[in-house]
Amino acid sequence: MPGLSEGTRLESLTLGGAPFPVEIGEFWTAQQRQASRLHEVAYRACFKPQLPRFFIERLTDPGEVVYDPFSGRGTTYLEAALCGRVPWANDISPLSRILAAPRLEVPSSEEVDGRLAELPLQGRARAELDLSMFYHPDTESQLVLLRRYLLARREAGAEDGVDRWIRMVATNRLTGHSPGFFSVYSLPPNQAAKPQAQRRINERLKQEPPPRDVKAVIGKKSRNLMKDLSLDDRIRLKRIAAQARYLDGDARETSALEAGRVALVVTSPPFLDVVQYADDNWLRLWFNGLDAEAIAAKITMARTVAAWSGVMSGVFAELARLLRPGGHLVFEVGEVDRGRIRLEEAVVPLGLSAGLECGGILIHSQAFTKTANIWGVSNNARGTNTNRLVLFRKPGS
Repeated sequence: MPGLSEGTRLESLTLGGAPFPVEIGEFWTAQQRQASRLHEVAYRACFKPQLPRFFIERLTDPGEVVYDPFSGRGTTYLEAALCGRVPWANDISPLSRILAAPRLEVPSSEEVDGRLAELPLQGRARAELDLSMFYHPDTESQLVLLRRYLLARREAGAEDGVDRWIRMVATNRLTGHSPGFFSVYSLPPNQAAKPQAQRRINERLKQEPPPRDVKAVIGKKSRNLMKDLSLDDRIRLKRIAAQARYLDGDARETSALEAGRVALVVTSPPFLDVVQYADDNWLRLWFNGLDAEAIAAKITMARTVAAWSGVMSGVFAELARLLRPGGHLVFEVGEVDRGRIRLEEAVVPLGLSAGLECGGILIHSQAFTKTANIWGVSNNARGTNTNRLVLFRKPGS
């Protein structure tokens, strides 16, 4: 592990009497490579695309399988495909696949504009729940009609790639902080405020939801996501999509995936009870006809390191099964309780117990981020600004 980047410093962590190297520095920056615009789908607790690319380029060859068992918005999944690798992914929430899979089968802007023009969004409709604190009545009506159209297409088995793309973009535009979203000004675009919280925001800012043109917002965001994609990029991504795999189950039970096929795992699991995934995504889940309570019941939100480790031991056993001999695992553990809990100290023994070799810990200290500024968090004070990764390798050639 030492020598991954210039200007880093080396330390050591001793666990169970054995020393493990710790390398600290800035390993990937915005200057090294601007990430594809296709990644610009907001999702709470996601890492930057530069993180998986750093390891994909160094530890895999084109055509090899890269896997993320906690896929979230699909950062590793998409970046692996952009790098010419075969992406596999899993996430217990079906929202993950809705946000990730369509970005491997990108329609043309003409196809999207044509479908949007055909959508029957005229008329009056109301949601079965009160959304007046987020949307102007005209906007709400358009969203409800779009939701009905997409759900009907899916239930009839008629949903195609253009429908899935529009669903993904609309899901991403439900709430946010600019006219590029359907809502009045709300919290950052990676989660939805609860209705009462949004009412307080509206009162504090003396704002009312303005009318938005749903079709125009979707079209504009679509063009932005596609902006730096060439025809060759689209063809390559679509070819890789035919080999890609996406599951929506427990990361400990992925028997549908073949053993010994994965060259690299890059993942970031749920961190104790830091992020309330289902609560943050309640509006996205509603729009897609998904049961937030049922999904919340499945998601691991352990409150102690011991309980978290009990779940993750099963995950490590499954990842060891999936990795090929000589394959690598990059396990991002973030920082919990403002750095007072160091999950790497729990993760290293879990990997060793699963039969993996630990190459050490890498701590990436990144520059101040826009998201952190929005949340009023000082640089490197929370896990959103520092990546702590434990590196493993499966023995064998």
